[in-house]
Formats: sequence, structure tokens, C-alpha cells
Amino acid sequence: MKKEPIKMKELDPNIRVSGFDEVTCGYSEAEAIDEAKRCLQCKNPFCIEGCPVGIDIKKFIYQITQKDHAGAYYTIREKNNFASICGRVCPAEYQCRKACVLNKNKKDMPFASQEAINIHYLERFAGDYGIKNKLEVSVNKDAKFSKFKIAIVGSGPAGLCCAGELAREGIEVVIFESLHKTAGVLRYGIPPFRLPADILDAEIDYLRKLSVKIITNCVIGRTRSIDDLFKDGFNAVFLGVGAGVPSFLGINGETLGNVYSANEFLTRVNLMGAYRFPEFHTPVNIGKNIVVIGGGNTAMDAARVSLRLQNMKGVKPNTKVLYRRTEVEMPARRPEIEHAKEEGIDFNF
Repeated sequence: MKKEPIKMKELDPNIRVSGFDEVTCGYSEAEAIDEAKRCLQCKNPFCIEGCPVGIDIKKFIYQITQKDHAGAYYTIREKNNFASICGRVCPAEYQCRKACVLNKNKKDMPFASQEAINIHYLERFAGDYGIKNKLEVSVNKDAKFSKFKIAIVGSGPAGLCCAGELAREGIEVVIFESLHKTAGVLRYGIPPFRLPADILDAEIDYLRKLSVKIITNCVIGRTRSIDDLFKDGFNAVFLGVGAGVPSFLGINGETLGNVYSANEFLTRVNLMGAYRFPEFHTPVNIGKNIVVIGGGNTAMDAARVSLRLQNMKGVKPNTKVLYRRTEVEMPARRPEIEHAKEEGIDFNF
């Protein structure tokens, strides 16, 4: 067993802060196999208990060691339809990796140590392998629910997951999305340097291959009502409308110009292409000094996007993050905090 974890290659911080290219480069096959071989193949794998959807982590990691990458992909797909997405953005250090037996004194740790298997990197490798090789998952041959028709309102994480599970059971699924593009917060909230648009599109195309129909620019409740959906023959409606309404601090000045909620700011940049203005028509104002209030993933995304916009506009970057507690208590993913530091963002706790 290799003791040292295989570190994933990343873009140089001096290069990546001037654009929106993906920061992490992914494992090569050799790197994935070497990392997979670090797994002890525990008799009682706690990592599976740490996974919210119960992926058979032990099995898919073993399959990677045997170069059965297709098998690893299909093992993950048994519980998770979006391996390439989750392998990039799932907070593994608080979940499966934290439960890994290679952690030392894990009961006293708020998140995984470096020694834990990089399960999320291996999941990403298997997911990307599946996309690259156009592997497909078929509908359950014993599906007994093909007579049902389900409407899903919202194409964010909840809606997409629901659609995937239903479609694999042979159920007719139609997704209604209010925006002009699919994926909800996965697209408008997470910058492409963390989750590239082509990965999102590939994962959503997988649903279309399962005969999921997606209708964009349709606001359920306005364009059509819930009653209309039932009149159109849907047997049930799943509401995955998201949690996109921002929270404010209730302090003086928060309604002034150039004060953004992270929701608006990230939507302007990620979904509406403000970082490519005037090629895209949505502008976003960026000043010389930027403060981001908060310590979660959204705050890290907002800060790192701000820094890039400053660089792209030729402004000397000066972006600070203000958080009310300590760094250990920050809810953001540890890799995102480290990346932000590498890129030159200041933190005030």
C-alpha cells in the first residue's frame, strides 16, 4: 500500500487567476490506480456509511485497481447518476473521506486528514471515463411503472436527481425549468473553474438519453399552473425549486450600488457570461477593493470570481473575505479555502 496520497495536478495560481479554466486537472489512469491501491479494502468500510447516497466505495475503488474503469463507473451509477459532478463539488472531506479509517484521531477532526483516500478524485476519474467513452446506463428491464408520467419543476440538483431515478425505472419524466439553461445552482452558482459547463451538459445529456424531456423558459406558477400539469396527464409533480432567495444582514448600506447578493453576482457571471462582457450583454461592476462577507462555499466562489474579474479588467486585485468565526469553523470546503489563499485572497476572522 502506498502511504502518501496522490496529489491532483492543478493550474498554477498565477495562471488560473486570469481566467475561468478548471483549476483541478483530474487524475491520469496511472495516478487513479496508484491512489486506489492505497485503499485497505476494509472488511467494514465506514466510507460507505459516510456517503449520503451509500455508493459502494470499496467496490468501485477495487475495480479501478483492476483497470475495470467501466465497472467502477457503473458501480457508482447504481446510487449516483452524476459522478463527474459530485467528484468535483461534493464535500467529501466532511463525509466519505472523514469516515475513512486512514484518518488519525478522526473522532476529534472536523474534516478529513490528508491521509484519507481521495475518494472524490477517484469518483471524478470514473465519471469522466464514462463521459469520454460514452458509457450509457439503460432503463431497468423489469420496470413496472412505465404507465406513469411525472412532472419535475426545476432542473437543479434535486430535480435532476429525481429525474434520473425515475427515468431509470421506466417512468416518463418531463422537467420544467424557468431559466434558459438547465442545472440550476450547479450552473448559475458554481463557477466554471470548479465545475465546467461541458461536464454539466454531458451529465444532463445522459438524462436525455434516458428519454427525459426538458422544457426551459417555463415558469410553473406563471406560464402554467400545477393544476394545468395534472390536467395534462401528469400523475405527480415534484417541486425542486431550489433555495435561491438570498439572505441579507439587515445593516445600513446593503441596498447601495455595487453591493451584491452572492446569488445575483454569481448568476450574472456564471449563467449570463458577465466575465465575457461585451461579448455577452450582461455587465457587472467590479471595484478596486472588494469585501465578501461569509465563510461558506458561496462566499469562496464569490471571492475567487471577484479576484479573476479584477485581473481580467487590469485592476490590481484586492479581495478580502470577512468571517465571524475561526477558519476551522468555516463551512466552505477545505480545498476551496486553500485555493483562495493560493490565489491571493485575504482572510479576516
